[in-house]
Amino acid sequence: MFPFFHRGRSLIARSFSSLRSDQFNVCVVGSGPAGFYTAEKMLKGHEAAKVDIIDRLPTPFGLVRSGVAPDHPETKIVVNQFSRVAGNERCSFFGNVSLGGRGVSLSELRQLYDVVVLAYGAESDRSLGVPGEDLGGVYSAREFVWWYNGHPDCKAMPFDLKSTDAAVVLGQGNVALDVARILLRPTAELAATDIADHALAALQESTIRKVYLIGRRGPAQAACTAKELREILGIKDLYVHIQESDLVKSQTDEMELENSRIRKRVYELFAKKAASHRSNAIMGQRELHFIFFRKPDRFLPSDSGLHVSGVRLEKTSLKENGESGRQVAVGTGQFDDVKCGMVLKSIGYKSVPVDGLPFNMHQGIVPNIRGRVVNGAPPEHAAVEHGLYVVGWLKRGPTGIIATNLYCAEETVESILEDEKKGLLISDSQKIGRQGLLQILENKGVNYVPFSGWQKIDSEEKLRGQLKGKPRDKITDWEELLRVANA
Repeated sequence: MFPFFHRGRSLIARSFSSLRSDQFNVCVVGSGPAGFYTAEKMLKGHEAAKVDIIDRLPTPFGLVRSGVAPDHPETKIVVNQFSRVAGNERCSFFGNVSLGGRGVSLSELRQLYDVVVLAYGAESDRSLGVPGEDLGGVYSAREFVWWYNGHPDCKAMPFDLKSTDAAVVLGQGNVALDVARILLRPTAELAATDIADHALAALQESTIRKVYLIGRRGPAQAACTAKELREILGIKDLYVHIQESDLVKSQTDEMELENSRIRKRVYELFAKKAASHRSNAIMGQRELHFIFFRKPDRFLPSDSGLHVSGVRLEKTSLKENGESGRQVAVGTGQFDDVKCGMVLKSIGYKSVPVDGLPFNMHQGIVPNIRGRVVNGAPPEHAAVEHGLYVVGWLKRGPTGIIATNLYCAEETVESILEDEKKGLLISDSQKIGRQGLLQILENKGVNYVPFSGWQKIDSEEKLRGQLKGKPRDKITDWEELLRVANA
């Protein structure tokens, strides 16, 4: 999930020019990749900029810490780059500071800073809106990912892996493959990663032996990357079932594959695996079933009516959408059931609005033009909220890889620098920035965590990890995180 890579290409044709002023106060809300890339570009692009990064968690790095799978350590190396940004004398980190509620409001930040950039991502989930979605045992993939990655919000999630032998994962993107892989990978291999202790213990006792990955469309449209697919197909002693009839391609499928090298490679991996697999699993062998051309119709209740016992799936066929040119899945009125005791919905993350922020509920993003927040619709005819910007998933939706946020941040910072140069960010009142933020936090009794506090957490986790033969042993409790940070 979220593979990272270095590339020299830039979205910005020219390098940022250094703009001078007495002081240019910038607040970035959110310390994930989008937030840190924005801070980095801002510090390089404006030599008078002072950048404060706030985050509701005591720990920085967002989905790099809580979203990247524990068995993908190479993807997490980017935190070294972000740590160098945080170490810049013109940059400060304020963890354990929420936007709204008992923290600081958006209106307060806008009064304090010349520029506020919202980069808080997507911390909620899309809903399917089908009957039974509220049954016990039906969860979002995000909750499961946060649980095994030690996010303090999900430490106590009641994932029961011992009462069923089958789990259904709705979706076939990289997150779906991540959660399926964690459920099926040998725990001896996971024990050497930074997976949360409570998750490892639960997985070691898991009785789940079958995972069904459900997709609305076919293998030619699967949303995963070849790297992720290759990894799950390569799990030791795993039986993989792919219906060969699902691999039959239409003329439109052929055209789609020719136009996408990534999808073509994914399809080839499916086809190769389907041709080589045995007809049946060996007794006791773990199984992965790819089910294509199906969409969930309803979740089936157990005898008690309280817990999920299966998923009713409607068969689909593909129909071309005249406007987009994409093939969309439409129901055929034929149904079949898959028995399971747990469902993980990997159908997309969703951003949430905050007071004082324009928000498109349907798209789950903040209306914007190249990162400039606008109030009204359509965006091109709306009023620009000068001094307020957006970046990352909140700007474009939950798409892309870690490096996508680099280019997204470059575009937003370019807009900021253009607006500053045009004099659009001049205010009648002086913006005091960090000094005012510290005063508000003191008045509200907010015990914020500076970057030095995170470094104490980091050191403690690594020390504990050494004792267990793993990179780090994550602290997953809010109170303990704050205690260690303030030690």
